[in-house]
Amino acid sequence: MADLLTTRDLAKAHPAAMLFEGLSITIGERERIGLIGPNGAGKSTLVRILAGIETQDGGDILRRKSLRMIYLQQDDLFADDATPLSVATASLAAHPDARLDDEVRASIALSKLGFTDFERPVAELSGGWKKRLSIACAVGAEPDLLFLDEPTNHLDLEGVLWLEALANSSSMAMLFITHDRCFLENVAQRIIELAPAYPGGIFEAPGNYSEFLVRKDAFLDAQSSAESALANKVRRDTAWLRQGIQGRQTRNKTQVEAAAERAAELKATKDRNLAPTRTTTIDFQATERKTNRLLSLHSVAKSMGGKELFRDLDLVLTPGRRLGLLGLNGTGKTTLLRLMNGELEPDSGTIKRATDLRIVTFSQHRSTLDRSVTLQEALCPVGEMVEYRGKQVHVTGWAQRFLFDADQLSTFVGNLSGGEQARLLIANLMLTAADVLLLDEPTNDLDIPSLEVLEESLLEFPGAIALVTHDRFMLDRIATEFIGLDGHAGIKEFQTVEQWQTHRRVVEAEIRAAHAPATEKRKTAARTRNTRKRTWKEQQEFEGMESAILQAEDRVESLEAASQDPSLANDHARATAIYADLAAAQSEVRKLYDRWAELDGKVD
Repeated sequence: MADLLTTRDLAKAHPAAMLFEGLSITIGERERIGLIGPNGAGKSTLVRILAGIETQDGGDILRRKSLRMIYLQQDDLFADDATPLSVATASLAAHPDARLDDEVRASIALSKLGFTDFERPVAELSGGWKKRLSIACAVGAEPDLLFLDEPTNHLDLEGVLWLEALANSSSMAMLFITHDRCFLENVAQRIIELAPAYPGGIFEAPGNYSEFLVRKDAFLDAQSSAESALANKVRRDTAWLRQGIQGRQTRNKTQVEAAAERAAELKATKDRNLAPTRTTTIDFQATERKTNRLLSLHSVAKSMGGKELFRDLDLVLTPGRRLGLLGLNGTGKTTLLRLMNGELEPDSGTIKRATDLRIVTFSQHRSTLDRSVTLQEALCPVGEMVEYRGKQVHVTGWAQRFLFDADQLSTFVGNLSGGEQARLLIANLMLTAADVLLLDEPTNDLDIPSLEVLEESLLEFPGAIALVTHDRFMLDRIATEFIGLDGHAGIKEFQTVEQWQTHRRVVEAEIRAAHAPATEKRKTAARTRNTRKRTWKEQQEFEGMESAILQAEDRVESLEAASQDPSLANDHARATAIYADLAAAQSEVRKLYDRWAELDGKVD
């Protein structure tokens, strides 16, 4: 496998600290590499350097001649008056292809990503569809090497599964920053972690996330054993150096220097072994309310923007109930949370809340954060003390619980990273005792150690939880049951994510069948307009079309049956492959029907 990009002794420093130095990384053809690490380790900076957007302070980068690279940033920024077609066309124009017109290429790329309305204003798209648009622009350029910074953020579950299928079937190399553990498990062929726990600040291992964890634990165990061995040597060195005059006469400079080097190595090893223990502290306060019915929704209906999201919704939240909300982007998951916390009112139906019910909401849009204030003002608006669980905590100590250094307190909130803003939001939410937690994409931008701490806190929370997240690992651990919104005003309870996915496919099939009469009308109109004769080749194709459609539909039925296998819940790789094959088979059936209609409109 030929190398696309190689770095030697790469270094980068920020004004306050060194991000990394001495990094040597190689990316080969068709490799899929996951880049992980705690917030602030320099992952995004490293990727921008590799992509040629930023410059390094030291070291060399060797890139293959004529290497086509695309960098997809975290945030999806588009002009207010832009449309998907205009955005994709302009993006692909920067990477011309002599074979096809830019607008044609843009249309193809958008279609592959599920877009049907190319002229809808981008400003009206949800965060998930904006992310799909960014991916369409990147993939449509057909790069040799694609850099993705948190690509699963804002995507719905179906979007993440689609991205997994794309990555696993693509011929381009990918390096992606992500904290989505299932995505790493199903896609990564090699994982690189930037963290102070390792010599040189980097550790890499071949294989997926499970293999990485095995090798990482083995390395850290060995490093811990090395610390013990070094400590024994340093103790002997110290005793030797403290000997009297007779002992000092036998010393030489080389032995003294070796003892000093061992002492420095011991300190560095201790620091590395302590690094994994430095994680944020998350512990939501509960009111310990004994009320059984905290929040009740009866026959609730809601429409937004002229679209009916759901109707006849009956739901009761009780202590200990942890509800996962499922559905495509734009189907009303966030709207349902806003109904629960009283931010919106239902179009019909009733919502009853227990007396003095305390609801704490985590918003994916960070809308509750004032970007113009400093971190200290955001953590503690008045004075220098915050009250937590009935005790006064100094703002500096409170900040340190969420991995903020004292010199960061004067930093404006708008200048914090996405992960730092997420930790700030959690810090503020923890100050309020809650009966109900409403969490809208709480995993966005959090590193894996913070995610693990958050999950443990949620498992220990005695109140009710309603959770919206694309993180399948968190859904599996936290949710005790699920509610799925199908995008056609239907809403139903499920016990597993797999049950929901099967139900959604059935609903989509029923809707396509319900629209069949309209399809026949279009076919009739096409036959009226088009009287051109079929060629001999087209006639042969037309005569074999019915058999081809039957075979294609048989394959769809077979894959749908396979997708309902309960064992898929424990085999994400197999599940991803089956869902990708099913989507491709369904697409093939639609294409065959469209081609049949086209040929049927011509004269024999």
